[in-house]
Amino acid sequence: MITDTLIEKIRATKNPTCVGLDTAIDYLPENLQKRCKTPKDAAKAIVEFNFNVIDSIKDIVPSVKVQVAYYEMLGTHGMEAFYTTLCAAKAAGLVVIADCKRNDIGSTAGCYSSAFLGKTKLAEKEFEAFPSDFLTVNAYLGVDGIEPFLKDCKENDKGIFVLVKTSNPSSGQLQNRKFENGETLFETMGALVKEWGKDSIGKFGYSCVGAVVGATHSDEAKILRGKLPHTLFLIPGYGAQGGKADDLTVCFDKNGNGGIVNNSRGILCAYKTDKYKGLDYAAAARAASIDMQADIAGALKRAGKAL
Repeated sequence: MITDTLIEKIRATKNPTCVGLDTAIDYLPENLQKRCKTPKDAAKAIVEFNFNVIDSIKDIVPSVKVQVAYYEMLGTHGMEAFYTTLCAAKAAGLVVIADCKRNDIGSTAGCYSSAFLGKTKLAEKEFEAFPSDFLTVNAYLGVDGIEPFLKDCKENDKGIFVLVKTSNPSSGQLQNRKFENGETLFETMGALVKEWGKDSIGKFGYSCVGAVVGATHSDEAKILRGKLPHTLFLIPGYGAQGGKADDLTVCFDKNGNGGIVNNSRGILCAYKTDKYKGLDYAAAARAASIDMQADIAGALKRAGKAL
């Protein structure tokens, strides 16, 4: 099961982190930015950057998350770069999370699911459009928009991370609204995630149906961990968004399992900071990844949840 594979890689590296390849043009070093005169040029520069980052961190982190928006803005060339990045990460042995937050009504959701978790058939042959291990999805349309993803997860050994409590500051406008019974919207969504994943629990006790739970909302994360003991959390918000290592330990179980923490800008732009001055972007990304691992490992140890 893919969730077991991810947890095995986390435990082998003692590193519950994920490098976010949310590669904006202004994250690139000056020599690569100068090449970005057309969408095709920019896409090539981003691919070169991503390949070098992947090569520098592939032995010390278990996973990468590739955010599609940074590629879509470059049109067809950007989507080719997105595809190429996914393939490179897979070839490097990393677990690949496509961060696309897809959802729609049933038939359209099925097309989205085929693109990222399933296969498309043409002329009696099947191909994977955007090969990924996990996909982020928005389930706020209800179960008919989720069922196609669940089907592909089961048939193709894939996983999803459902938006439950997101890391952005205004998430509480809707997600913290309470129903008459006192339950919040994020708790209700969490209960649905638990139900959808109950029949796909692996050897470590975690389902292929995970939840996106932001590091910036530790009180809500603690509630969700208590209610969702078999749900793996994808944890955005660490670093640039303000999430601290000690705050996010509530997302993990007593054995240090149950979460993977994403960091994008803090890794990709590490070479721009005084701390990693003198290192090129790939070397700085590796050093920042090592420091992040130590930071989270220290926090888990203080919380009595060391891997």
